[in-house]
Amino acid sequence: MIHQYKMNGYNIVLDIYSASVHVTDDLAYDAIKLLDEGKSEDEARALLKTMHPLASEEDIDDTFSDIRELKDNGKLFTEDVYEKAAGYLKKQTTVVKALCLLVAHTCNLNCSYCFASQGKFKGDEGLMSFETAKRAIDFLVENSGKRRNLEVDFFGGEPLVNFEVCKKTVEYARSIEKQHNKNFRFTLTTNGVNVTDEVIEWANKECYNVVLSLDGRKEVNDRFRVNLAGKGSYDRIVPNFQKFVKARGDKNYYMRGTFSHFNTDFTNDIFHMADDLGFTELSMEPVVTDPSSPSALTEEDLPVLYEQYELLAKDMIRREKDGKPITFYHYMIDLEHGPCIYKRVSGCGSGTEYMAVTAWGDLYPCHQFVNDPEYKLGNVFDGVDRQDLVSVFKECNVYSRPECRKCWARMYCAGGCSANALHATGDIKGVYEYGCKLFRKRMECALMLKIAEAEMMQEQKNGEETESV
Repeated sequence: MIHQYKMNGYNIVLDIYSASVHVTDDLAYDAIKLLDEGKSEDEARALLKTMHPLASEEDIDDTFSDIRELKDNGKLFTEDVYEKAAGYLKKQTTVVKALCLLVAHTCNLNCSYCFASQGKFKGDEGLMSFETAKRAIDFLVENSGKRRNLEVDFFGGEPLVNFEVCKKTVEYARSIEKQHNKNFRFTLTTNGVNVTDEVIEWANKECYNVVLSLDGRKEVNDRFRVNLAGKGSYDRIVPNFQKFVKARGDKNYYMRGTFSHFNTDFTNDIFHMADDLGFTELSMEPVVTDPSSPSALTEEDLPVLYEQYELLAKDMIRREKDGKPITFYHYMIDLEHGPCIYKRVSGCGSGTEYMAVTAWGDLYPCHQFVNDPEYKLGNVFDGVDRQDLVSVFKECNVYSRPECRKCWARMYCAGGCSANALHATGDIKGVYEYGCKLFRKRMECALMLKIAEAEMMQEQKNGEETESV
């Protein structure tokens, strides 16, 4: 299975199962397309002579010779050898490696598009006690087997509303690391309202990553990200974030924004955060909400969003050439080293390797399932009592969704988000097609960006070699 497309002057061919990416001339591009459509080599040759009248017999011979060589080397027209392994690999998962601690079922902002119902997750307000958080850490250790690296996210609601418990939880985890041969990596996600010097110092010492929520331009951010009195948060949080990032140095962070029907020109929000505010690690996520909501993205928005993703990728190339690069979360792919085939076919670890813990210690497959009684797995005190549900999540992989079988991007999304699928189709093995459309476009842009980066590196190398001569 292959995928071909043209972008930014490149003819790009992706071999799905080997993950090989090729940049071709027009002749090879069309030859591969004809072969992929089921034409024999002789039929393709005849058609190519019509399509490319200036191409010589030697050109066509060389093209098919190159294609045969790539095929023989397992880099083009490779077969799918992963289907049988997909279910098997995930079913072997017996450890929990990450928890999302919902330390606060409340928030000091009142964002109308919030999937978590302004932090209450369609339930009661509440704060996690240290006793519950401590037990969650013990639960993770007890269920992590021999795995050393464990991840814990402080989430909400707004976790800094319960900052003291966050601090004590980290302190406790650090105190038992050596004893159990574990290494905890903490992440903090915050809206920035309660960021103080103490928070910054603590997070920069203890948190492997921080996620800072900002939707971009003031008018965009303040449309939805308002406090309980309806006042926008931009003026309050931006100085906090700038101070936070400056103090963080080279440690991981990223700005996480949400775009909706009201700001389909989201690149302007990214450029604002980069150029006006000085942030270089960026993410903009499409809103996922009830289709009847005014903020919901529509089919009519798609052409604009596709254009925006391409515009962003091309601008990132320009910035790289200018020596002022930015990172966009959805364009971060490693063509040489990952992700491993386990992740490619098995997908998200929700409900198996990853679970969310409510303020009261209840366990759910992830934060987007919280307070749905059908998806409660158990609690950190008594453990998981819905092994039948865990088994269902183990069956969620790229091959368990019929719609994915014809999708060229399935080895990158690994089947997508089960929660989004549930909310869109009523089935965790369903497909949120709108999200798929955006994902496929992002992947095309990300691959093109990698090609451009490789080209720039080669040009730089050639320049250095010329100078040395």
